[in-house]
Amino acid sequence: MELGGLGRFADPAVLILSSLAGGDRHGYALLRDIEEFAGVTLGPGTLYGALTRLEQRGLIQSLAAEQRRRPYRLTEAGAAALHEYLQHARAVTEVGLLRLSAT
Repeated sequence: MELGGLGRFADPAVLILSSLAGGDRHGYALLRDIEEFAGVTLGPGTLYGALTRLEQRGLIQSLAAEQRRRPYRLTEAGAAALHEYLQHARAVTEVGLLRLSAT
């Protein structure tokens, strides 16, 4: 399953999947982790909209709530999609950096 189908929502999806690759997290923990590793502040609407779409696509799964907080887990399909997306992004980045160094 590829992330390209998420269209304009690909960036929050990649951030969320990358965060969940480090372990299960609930919404607030996702927001804090993403801000820490990416320097990006997602709004709650963006976060929960993306979580819904990712869960509908089988890329993440919600777990039983823990004291009013619902943690999320990366699925095997989500890990594969994230890996594929990041490999592609790496290839594009390498070409861009190589071309910039040639100028």
